[in-house]
Amino acid sequence: MAVHDDNALDLDQWSRRLTQALQILDLKVDTQEILQLAQRASGALSPGAGALTTFYVGYAAALDATGNRAGKTPDQAVRDAAATALRLTDDGDHGGQDGVGWAATGQ
Repeated sequence: MAVHDDNALDLDQWSRRLTQALQILDLKVDTQEILQLAQRASGALSPGAGALTTFYVGYAAALDATGNRAGKTPDQAVRDAAATALRLTDDGDHGGQDGVGWAATGQ
């Protein structure tokens, strides 16, 4: 997703303000990758899917980075979680575990 330079600058400034407010100054994220993820999820499913997808990617990355999973660096955890979400959005609303059948069974 190409972002106009002024918009990219605004997003960079917002990212800095937000990471300062949330006290996560050491996190460096590829803003364009996250925007692409949100856009693809929204386009593949529904407008709200982008926000939900990026939230879940962040949550999964936090679990990885804090050692509750593989103990990755925050940057790597975000990249891995985003890559998983991008693969899933390629299948639209018919992919992933629900597509195989077990997740919808409540097991």
